[in-house]
Amino acid sequence: MPGSKIIGKVYVVGDNVDTDQIIPAKHLVYDTHSPEERKLFGKYAMSGVPEDRSGLPEGSVKFVDEGKYESVFNIIVGGKNFGCGSSREHAPLALQVAGVAAVVAQTYARIFYRNSVDGGFVMPLESVDNIFKSFATGDQVEIDLDANKITDIRTGKSFGLRSLGDAADIIHAGGLFAYARKIGMIKESDKTATKKVGANV
Repeated sequence: MPGSKIIGKVYVVGDNVDTDQIIPAKHLVYDTHSPEERKLFGKYAMSGVPEDRSGLPEGSVKFVDEGKYESVFNIIVGGKNFGCGSSREHAPLALQVAGVAAVVAQTYARIFYRNSVDGGFVMPLESVDNIFKSFATGDQVEIDLDANKITDIRTGKSFGLRSLGDAADIIHAGGLFAYARKIGMIKESDKTATKKVGANV
């Protein structure tokens, strides 16, 4: 599998992180096809998460630093029901624009999971157990997609992940339409397919 390992810093949240926390509704006015406006989705990604980060110790760290459009955290670790709330496709898009490669959570809202895969935005990885309390924001981790595990590089402790299965191929292709073209279901010249918001099609 291409890009079978993801290494980086984690940003830790808890259970029930909804789409309005991922990208608040007031920021949905930007044009996803304008390069200048699109990067604002990265600037405001995760800006709706409460300062106590769903019950974790106080002293929260900003996901995106002031004046920046990308985060230093390329992996998010959450708990149950990540991406609940509205069906907005802008949520996984905002994470992608902010530089997030993967989210690790025990469960997802179905629509967030599907939007993440269909648009090829981020990898929505499911942890076998609810592991968010085992990490702290800023920890360096390694995700091994072949071995289906996430490892805290400092402690060496690993936790199991569920396989993405066929969804991995869609994400690596850049989204559902790109994948369909890759395997010959859609011809390169076919312009009739409806574009997903922000999708690379």
